[in-house]
Amino acid sequence: MPKLPKKEKGLRILAAADFQGSSAVAESLAAKAEKEHVDLVILAGDIHGNQPSRNLIAPFIKRGQKVIFVPGNWDTTVESNMIKDIYKINNIDGSYTHYNGVDIIGIGSPDFALDIDTKKNLDKLIKNFEKVEHKPTTKVLVSHIHARDTLAEFSGIPGSDVVRKAIDYFQPDIFISSHIHEAEGLEQKIGKTKVFQVGKKGKIIQIN
Repeated sequence: MPKLPKKEKGLRILAAADFQGSSAVAESLAAKAEKEHVDLVILAGDIHGNQPSRNLIAPFIKRGQKVIFVPGNWDTTVESNMIKDIYKINNIDGSYTHYNGVDIIGIGSPDFALDIDTKKNLDKLIKNFEKVEHKPTTKVLVSHIHARDTLAEFSGIPGSDVVRKAIDYFQPDIFISSHIHEAEGLEQKIGKTKVFQVGKKGKIIQIN
């Protein structure tokens, strides 16, 4: 029997997004999550697209993988509720969850929304960050839309001012976003925050 790789401590994440309804991409990502022995799959929105799509979460579930997500602009509220209810996975838009010493806070942009810069969304982020601010945990912020003044703005599409304010003020350890397909793979730091721009190839992130 082949020897399994030694399990690392902490939380091993596959972060991905923007598969736009492609079941082939979903299957490829689930296979990658299995091969890489991840503890958690984080989907940063645009799971659905403008093509008919089915079984986009099933490849992960059949492999016993834990999945959480925030909706992107191509994900309607109806679609988000359906995958949450059918597959029993957590939609963290406007809320947060906890895994293995890591607090994960989400902000989505469902129903074709391209702008989340409202007081309501800022208040949600502040409320959820304040709930975990003093806990001795790693903090991860997940947004479909990229933040203002990040590398993804090379696209000419401005990032979110609300998300940037949350990063600057709370300095989460990690920020994950997507939305700009051509920006997949870009990484940078804002203060102590590591920024990962993810997409349909998926990014493995090890949190110790």
